[in-house]
Amino acid sequence: MGKLRPEKEEHLAPCHTRRPRSLWNLLLLLWTFLNCGLGGNAQGPGEWTPWGSWSRCSSSCGRGLSVRSRRCIRFPREELCWGDTHEYRLCQQPDCPPGAMPFRDLQCALYNGHPVLGTQKTYQWVPFYGAPNHCDLNCLAVGHDFYHSFGRVLDGTPCSPGAQDLCVAGRCLSAGCDGLLGSDAREDRCGRCGGANDSCLFVQRVFRDAGAFAGYWNVTLIPEGARHIRAAHRSRNHLALMGGDGRYVLNGNWAVSPAGTYEAAGTRVVYTRATGPEETLRAAGPTSQDLLLQVLLQEPNPGIEFEFWLPRERYGPFQAQAQVLGWSPRQPQPREVEPQPLESPTVIPPRTPIPTPEPCPPCPDTRGRAHRLLHYCGSDFVFRARVLGRVRQAQETRYEVRVQLIYKNRSPLRALEYVWAPSRCPCPPLALHRDYLLAARRLISPDGTQDRLLLPHAGYARLWSPAEDSRVRLAARHCPL
Repeated sequence: MGKLRPEKEEHLAPCHTRRPRSLWNLLLLLWTFLNCGLGGNAQGPGEWTPWGSWSRCSSSCGRGLSVRSRRCIRFPREELCWGDTHEYRLCQQPDCPPGAMPFRDLQCALYNGHPVLGTQKTYQWVPFYGAPNHCDLNCLAVGHDFYHSFGRVLDGTPCSPGAQDLCVAGRCLSAGCDGLLGSDAREDRCGRCGGANDSCLFVQRVFRDAGAFAGYWNVTLIPEGARHIRAAHRSRNHLALMGGDGRYVLNGNWAVSPAGTYEAAGTRVVYTRATGPEETLRAAGPTSQDLLLQVLLQEPNPGIEFEFWLPRERYGPFQAQAQVLGWSPRQPQPREVEPQPLESPTVIPPRTPIPTPEPCPPCPDTRGRAHRLLHYCGSDFVFRARVLGRVRQAQETRYEVRVQLIYKNRSPLRALEYVWAPSRCPCPPLALHRDYLLAARRLISPDGTQDRLLLPHAGYARLWSPAEDSRVRLAARHCPL
């Protein structure tokens, strides 16, 4: 590409000088005096002059190219300079207006009405793309079954419609990440042009949590700046992706999204689902904000593989955030259960009698379809859970529950959760080791230090039964997610 031609060389006769035009030529002149004075023989390649400035873009709209050149200065016995006399780079102009004639079409149209092929007959010409060399100006005669090659296309012509490659000196060249046509510079996995993958780290893991209930489970946080993201599994479960604003990008709210391309966090997410139980999610990145990868479990999890590349400076914060999004209860505390009677000791130490608390008043009646609809529609979570423990703290009651089935959730639930009732005498009360259908709200303190599941006073808490399961599923139809 653009190799040196003999007529463009400049020769310096031994011990002959010319008036210097730049500092570079002055240094070359000094070197010439020294070489001639010492009587040495000139060997090796010549010397390049500095690159000239870039030319204007070849196109007034869309993509084009700019060119710059340099000259080789050498002695008669020296070899040619190593390298190219010209460099070409892409330039981007404003988009062409609708209906504008493509560059190749315009070049063919220049021959409309002009006699060719040695006759006086004229034709109308349009581009022909079936010829072997795409950088020749091959034009088809309209209404005839032949085409004619008018030589090379002009530099900057796309090799084919919609192609990113451009023709330069009769060759079809692609641009490297440095913008130079014909360059082999490529971005590494970290997004650096010509890099060696040393500015980022590769995160590759397998999420193997089997899951104790059907519903959404956190798999991993995909931090801002992640590249080359991939997640895959083989099961009847479904991958779900949530944006930084808490809204699902795909497979959210218990609805399975169709396979396709989705926009999320400044990148395109390609979601594929094969005819078998295989499902994949890919994105080139980089992401402009955090994403949360989840799985909607419908059967035991056989393992979800995920990987991405992350800038080194973001790896530490990612590890810290991943621990915050771990799989411990929402309010990390040691498990407490209802105290059991102590064995009768041989000696009972004296102690101050504890005043007996006042008995709890009866709870209001919370039965009926209207009550169920009211709390189902206004809640953030509806789920089936088994009560494992109960602790009264000041004027609150905290239940530890094991989530077994989720009917509605506006954010992920974990296998073990704490549910808070705002009273020492909660209504309705929950008995230990029983299964309930619960409707709870999410309550976050103003300073963000507490994130609780709140069971409102006189809220929805019914003993689970197949009949109650049918009623709550019927309520879901009147309160879509």
